[in-house]
Amino acid sequence: MRNLLVVLTVFLSFLMQSQENPVHWKMETKKLTDCEYELIFKAKIDEPWHIYSLVKSGDDGPNPTSFIFNKSKDFQLIGKVIESATTKVFDKVFEMNVAYHAKTATFTQKIKILTSNKFKITGTYEAQACTEEKCIFPPADKFEFELQGTPACAGEATNAIDTTQATAVATATNCDCDTATILQLKGGSIVSTADMQPKVDNTAKVEEEDKSWWGIFLAGFLGGFVALLTPCVFPMIPMNVSFFTKKSKNKKEGVRNALIYSGFIIVLYVALGLGVTGIFGAGALNTLSTSVLFNLFFFVLLLVFAASFLGAFEIVLPSSWIGKIDAKADKGGLIGIFFMAFTLALVSFSCTGPIIGTLLVEAAGTGSIAGPFWGMFGFAIALSLPFGLFAAFPGWLNSLPKSGGWLNSVKVVLGFLELALALKFASNADLVVQAGYLTREVFVSLWIVIFLLQSLYLIGVFKTAHDSDVKSISVTRMFFAIVSFFITIYLIPGLWGAPLKLFSGILPPLEYSESPHGFGGGGTSSAALTQNVDPEFAKHIEVNKNGIIHFKNDYEKALAYAKKVGKPLMVDFTGHACANCRKTEDYVWPDASISKRLNNDVVLVSLYVDDKRPLDPKDYMNVVWFGKERQITDIGDKYKYMEEMLYQQSTQPLYVLLDHNEKPLNKVRGYDPDIEEYAKWMDEGIEKFKSLKKN
Repeated sequence: MRNLLVVLTVFLSFLMQSQENPVHWKMETKKLTDCEYELIFKAKIDEPWHIYSLVKSGDDGPNPTSFIFNKSKDFQLIGKVIESATTKVFDKVFEMNVAYHAKTATFTQKIKILTSNKFKITGTYEAQACTEEKCIFPPADKFEFELQGTPACAGEATNAIDTTQATAVATATNCDCDTATILQLKGGSIVSTADMQPKVDNTAKVEEEDKSWWGIFLAGFLGGFVALLTPCVFPMIPMNVSFFTKKSKNKKEGVRNALIYSGFIIVLYVALGLGVTGIFGAGALNTLSTSVLFNLFFFVLLLVFAASFLGAFEIVLPSSWIGKIDAKADKGGLIGIFFMAFTLALVSFSCTGPIIGTLLVEAAGTGSIAGPFWGMFGFAIALSLPFGLFAAFPGWLNSLPKSGGWLNSVKVVLGFLELALALKFASNADLVVQAGYLTREVFVSLWIVIFLLQSLYLIGVFKTAHDSDVKSISVTRMFFAIVSFFITIYLIPGLWGAPLKLFSGILPPLEYSESPHGFGGGGTSSAALTQNVDPEFAKHIEVNKNGIIHFKNDYEKALAYAKKVGKPLMVDFTGHACANCRKTEDYVWPDASISKRLNNDVVLVSLYVDDKRPLDPKDYMNVVWFGKERQITDIGDKYKYMEEMLYQQSTQPLYVLLDHNEKPLNKVRGYDPDIEEYAKWMDEGIEKFKSLKKN
């Protein structure tokens, strides 16, 4: 009797829930062309209920909203179901981050008609509904649309999907999607497109973004501080502060105007960063940062700036520009103060341009608009700070050193640094195409020459055309000379294979050398470390500078080997021009606890997303990427597409631990130099893999 009551209670509860479904659906169609329509599903959701996103939040999360279309030769799905914007919060019921729709939701599926007859599109839809306290699970409901084809549409049937082939590809690529979302494209290649569901939930974003933004902010702040010491900016500090204090009716007004002036400087430079990012897009800037042409352009640009800093010529903007802006600054009031700040930005361009450009390129590597924002915000704060401080405390102006020859010395030193930095961009281009011109030995040799010349300049061995005589060396100058000599001497052992960890991520990697271990060779050979590896796979395996065994740009072979030896696959999305990738390889991987795990407990494959070497033509892929049909023809784009489509990430490094079904064993991991946390992350995935094998 008791069991019967329980069953009746559950049944009645289910019956009541099904009768009181808080989600009300309405279906409609929208004609795009004679042969293309949008099927629109609109949900009106009673408060306080909500339904969940199409993307699954996790293994133990809520059921995603789903739409299943019955197969038919009369139409073809174009892309996947697109949903309206979701709300992302931490859900107390499921104890995880989820994405859901409240009040209203719209789901749209685009289709192509392949018949001239009248036909029906049928299928089912399902949506779990929840409040903060409870959930209901209404059964799947049916939908039906009736449309009329045209003779022109019947001609499109030749482009229909071969579902047999598509199913095979879906299985091979582990695509969690209906076979109708696999496109047969030009050349007969069939590949999964952006329509596939990501293998990880959107909440598994790299958790280290905040740390990287702090780093970018500090880099921007230091860049702004350096810009203050240049001849273009430093002399303007006392001049502008004096203007505000003398032209104002009282000290309070002078301080206020100077602070407004500082605020406008911040607004201008932040707007510049956001404007550049808005024009190109954060993701595009990230892609540009690994572009051969972009890096070569920046290399030439920095060479020009370096020549200017060293005294070859002066870079100035047209005087007519500055004259017009300066005239507007004389109007007074807020508009006048704004144009005074604008004048500073223009006049100082020849000194701040290289710093700003370099900062934006590095910040763009985050793939997010927040990178350029925080970088320029830090730069602008450092640049504007003295104007507000000296206006509030005008007595401090007396402590400033007088303008003079030392400013030209700062400019010359920056010229040497620009030369050194220019080589980094040339190296990026060389690495991306693997040309082998700017090897580690060549790069280090050039840096030794640059920093040696800078050291000799600082101690007065020679001077440039615009320098005054150096009668004595100041303490500050001596300090910088010591640092410069230290860098010179520190670099020399790098010619013989020293790791040079202080410049990890800037210098070409050790394996990109004329000799694997620097001039003179030596070290443990790859053959010695891979002697126990199956010969079928040994020829595909490489050993990096720290003795880590890994596959390179061969995901399929690495996965096959992982299955053969019974280990999880660790995917390393990296880049030849990725500074943080090199830092991980130089600081984290060599640690005994990490290298042991990498060589013994996982199979590591490194996929270079910026490798511009061409694919074999038979491996070309036609895909839909960023909303357009594209053909992937090089190695880097193949793996960049894989990273973005499957893991919803576009930054490097990105580390993913996979089981033999290519499912993530734990959260993806981005750059974080914490060795202990890295070991914990690896152990978590390895233990999960072992438990799956037992089951």
